[in-house]
Amino acid sequence: MMKTRLMFALLVAINALPASAEIVVVTNPANQATRMLPEQVSQFFLGGSTIFTPLDQSKDAAIRKEFYEKVIKKTPAQVEAIWAKASFSGKGTAPKEFPNDAAVKKAVAAEPSALAYIDKASVDSTVKVLLVVP
Repeated sequence: MMKTRLMFALLVAINALPASAEIVVVTNPANQATRMLPEQVSQFFLGGSTIFTPLDQSKDAAIRKEFYEKVIKKTPAQVEAIWAKASFSGKGTAPKEFPNDAAVKKAVAAEPSALAYIDKASVDSTVKVLLVVP
């Protein structure tokens, strides 16, 4: 009886955890790139290279925090501080923000050098997946 209650409590606790989306890094289908490493993605999203034009999700989007922590290996506040310093010194501006996956996909479809991240469930023919974030 004790094992059954413990097992039930464990199942309830697991189901109460927020589901995290599977994140994918995408580009325009016309882009020559076929895949990308997390380190490369990080470089573009931190202003280390201008080969791609990074596009960001809105500040309050849960996917943004998860992407920064898993791929960039920094908190959103740390990334914002990096971009604030770059902007202040004239060395770059932060990626443009979009309110949701649909807006991100529309922007990616319009810009061949765009690099963005969305929920894997939002992938369609308007984007090409370069990286699936584990």
